[in-house]
Amino acid sequence: MARVCDVCQKGKVSGNQVSHSNRHNRRTWTPNLRKVRAIVKGTPKRLKVCTRCLRSGKVERAL
Repeated sequence: MARVCDVCQKGKVSGNQVSHSNRHNRRTWTPNLRKVRAIVKGTPKRLKVCTRCLRSGKVERAL
């Protein structure tokens, strides 16, 4: 899977999109990912990180 957070492993989720008339259609929700240069084991690497991990401080960004 390509659209996965490298920190928390959050990925695509599937479910039903329900209209006002209660019709059901299958759809997927993808995490809000950003490409970030982060420090991993002392060296900067480019990671795909979800915005929740960025906000909570689970990632140390490289300048």
